[in-house]
Amino acid sequence: MTFSSGTRGYRCPKPYISPYFRLKGYVDRVIALLLLIPSLPVIGILWVLVRLTSKGPGFYAQERLGKDGKPFVMYKIRSMVADAEQETGAVWASRNDSRVTFVGKLLRKFHLDEFPQLINVLRGEMSLVGPRPERDEFVQILSHEIDGYSYRMSVLPGVTGYAQLNLPSDIEVADVKRKIALDFEYIENATFWFDFVILLGTVGRFFKFLGVIHLKALGIYRRVEDSPWAVCVGAVSENQGRSMQLSQLFEMAAVDRMEDVQAAVL
Repeated sequence: MTFSSGTRGYRCPKPYISPYFRLKGYVDRVIALLLLIPSLPVIGILWVLVRLTSKGPGFYAQERLGKDGKPFVMYKIRSMVADAEQETGAVWASRNDSRVTFVGKLLRKFHLDEFPQLINVLRGEMSLVGPRPERDEFVQILSHEIDGYSYRMSVLPGVTGYAQLNLPSDIEVADVKRKIALDFEYIENATFWFDFVILLGTVGRFFKFLGVIHLKALGIYRRVEDSPWAVCVGAVSENQGRSMQLSQLFEMAAVDRMEDVQAAVL
């Protein structure tokens, strides 16, 4: 059994990888191609809408870390103002982020900005279902804060996922831990049928009728507290309260990096 080298006083085992992942890449590409063909007109309309309503390109490309930490360029319909991080560097998006355009809010609400990631699936960089890919700057910080965080990258990242359907957007470090518990559970139990019902749940999310009842009907509703990984990754604890906000954590890390650079210059 492999253990991570976390810094929080406990050690989390690496999740078993379901045998389905040996076949999953081929299945994903076939389904992604079938989905991309009818999606192309929608992507084209959204691209024009973004170009007409805000300055900058219609598409947005950003480097993320994929399987085994390999970098790749992930594609999205642009939902923020152009060059949103030119002056600030990498910043964790918040729920009421002022950088998001009016059209971008609609795209994010219905997750339409994710459609171009079908291209990433066809290129073998992403899967239809799996843990969400993250940026290198954030991975380095979260790997230090959360034991076993890097194990999420044992498989291809996904356009949608088990954790994303069951949990809201991450605001605090505790939110990330909760998602990791379900990510690990998915990695161990992935099957064609599991992926199929998660994709059905994602369709429900697009049309905004997704809720607990819908998830329960599909058999994919999951309380983090019931996950066998919850304690290991620190998603639940006797002293669980409000944890550090992610935006604050990354701001502190940015300050530390700047101080290190200044010290090196001096």
